[in-house]
Amino acid sequence: MTFDTLGLSDPILKAVTEQGYDAPSPIQAKAIPAVISGKDVMAAARTGTGKTAGFTLPILQRLSGGERAHGTQVRVLILTPTRELAAQVGSSVATYGKNLPLRSAVVFGGVKINPQMMKLRKGVDVLVATPGRLLDLYGQNAVRFKHLEILVLDEADRMLDMGFIHDIRKIVSHLPAKRQTLMFSATFSDEFRRLARGLVNNPVEISVSAPNTTVETVEQWICPVDKKRKSALLAQLIHDNGWEQVLVFTKTKHGANRLARQLEKAGIQADAIHGNKSQGARTRALAGFKKGATRILVATDIAARGLDIDQLPHVVNFDLPHVPEDYVHRIGRTARAGASGEAVSLVSADEFKQLRDIERLINQVIDRRVIDDFEPVHDLPESILASRPARHNKQKRSRTDHSDGQRSGENARGHKPSGKNKKHRGDRNRSNNTTSSGQSKTRRPRNRNRVAKAS
Repeated sequence: MTFDTLGLSDPILKAVTEQGYDAPSPIQAKAIPAVISGKDVMAAARTGTGKTAGFTLPILQRLSGGERAHGTQVRVLILTPTRELAAQVGSSVATYGKNLPLRSAVVFGGVKINPQMMKLRKGVDVLVATPGRLLDLYGQNAVRFKHLEILVLDEADRMLDMGFIHDIRKIVSHLPAKRQTLMFSATFSDEFRRLARGLVNNPVEISVSAPNTTVETVEQWICPVDKKRKSALLAQLIHDNGWEQVLVFTKTKHGANRLARQLEKAGIQADAIHGNKSQGARTRALAGFKKGATRILVATDIAARGLDIDQLPHVVNFDLPHVPEDYVHRIGRTARAGASGEAVSLVSADEFKQLRDIERLINQVIDRRVIDDFEPVHDLPESILASRPARHNKQKRSRTDHSDGQRSGENARGHKPSGKNKKHRGDRNRSNNTTSSGQSKTRRPRNRNRVAKAS
């Protein structure tokens, strides 16, 4: 099958050919005809399968025959969870639509809003946006959706994970009921389907790969190591193996900064990218990594979502993710478009539960390699695949005061009761356990059955 059999016009085909593509990927072969026909679509596809072009190309085809957008109006709205992914999708729209008389724009937080308002004033045919900034623009009357024809939710599963559900519902309430809706996700999770029920109408369902599977061309292995020695082990692996381009994942923003500094002290060019960085700093860090000026890019899951790096050879999990599906997303950054790649996880004994859940999810025991001089003092238990499914960590309740590209849970994580409260609590316990004569009372144990079950 070739692109010219999918109903695309010559200007679009010319742009595709100039990018060096002649045959569509599986997701493109299934999605493009469905979108061109005007049907709603729900698609599950891994990162790196060509899904962006899978909705960009047919959208451009549909827009090319219609009337141009008028002032402040938008014909197609594409929502993405992060700034980086918005920029990537916007670049795809500009690349494939360069031979068409269409206007497009990309808007996200972290940068000045006035230039974005000026660009929207004349109207745009395709608007790529993160939810928070889009609501800001709508609130200032900079954008309207009376003439909207198509809504796209890209990486809808990640938007749900990041707590954007309320923003999405608010945005949808401002859109015309009569429209085409396209939803793209890594998997068809229950939460994704619940969201879809209120958005799509008799959709075409497309799945190009089994959910929760890892790419076969990725070589996966883990290094058992004590937590305090992870940074030293990573530096040695980089030196000994001559790794020149490595994407490293950490759980927290502070952890990303700290690791980047430690690698720099070891003589390894490194930079960090996360939600607390300004958009300019994130753009510069990514550009330096792509050009090879920076060997190591340390990132949190949110900041790395949507990063498009050709031929990325190595991914390192410095910290294992708490949500096992995130492991699949992380290592999917390498081994794209049929290339091979390597995914290495540095695992300490206290991360065994996360490792066990990941191995259950992918139905595979990951190979272990102990590095000389880094043998762990605290042994990592042996892996045994269980027949029961992995227990997924419950997502935190979303908050509406987060910024674009930041998981809402990150704003509230780690808070402890103040010392004052703890003191009062201790005073109450002492008073409850004594009588007026100062003798101790025998307290009746509560929730004995529940405690027994939990143990």
